[in-house]
Amino acid sequence: MRISVSSDMDEPVARSLVAELRGRGHEVTTHGALHPGRDPRWAVCSEAAAREVAEGTADQAVVCCWTGTGASIAANKVAGVRAALCTDAYTADGARRWNDANVLALSLRLTSGPLLKEILDAWFAASAGEDVDYRENVAHIRRLDLGGTGP
Repeated sequence: MRISVSSDMDEPVARSLVAELRGRGHEVTTHGALHPGRDPRWAVCSEAAAREVAEGTADQAVVCCWTGTGASIAANKVAGVRAALCTDAYTADGARRWNDANVLALSLRLTSGPLLKEILDAWFAASAGEDVDYRENVAHIRRLDLGGTGP
């Protein structure tokens, strides 16, 4: 899988994330502080990673900042992206299953090495659910991306 990764800081958890993804056999593209010479601001590098998902040059992305909140907000501004800030494995599983999330947002402050692996395990083990309610909600979000409103 092609995964775009961004971080506004070159923190140990961000480096561990890239190593873990590559160790799992994924092709990783880096942005922000993880790629020397690129703009490290969370809004800029999160958008860059999310845009690769929206354009189809990446299958998924992982965006990181100190709390994960700014990275998730910036990523969600890109049409076609459904970014979820996940602080545990249960949330990561639900984000994939119920929301068909295609971008994982992580907190550099809160995510430890063992927790990172649990979140990634859950994220990659889950897939979009087939329940009609899940699909209708995701379809509604897609309409919002296109400027639509209402059901």
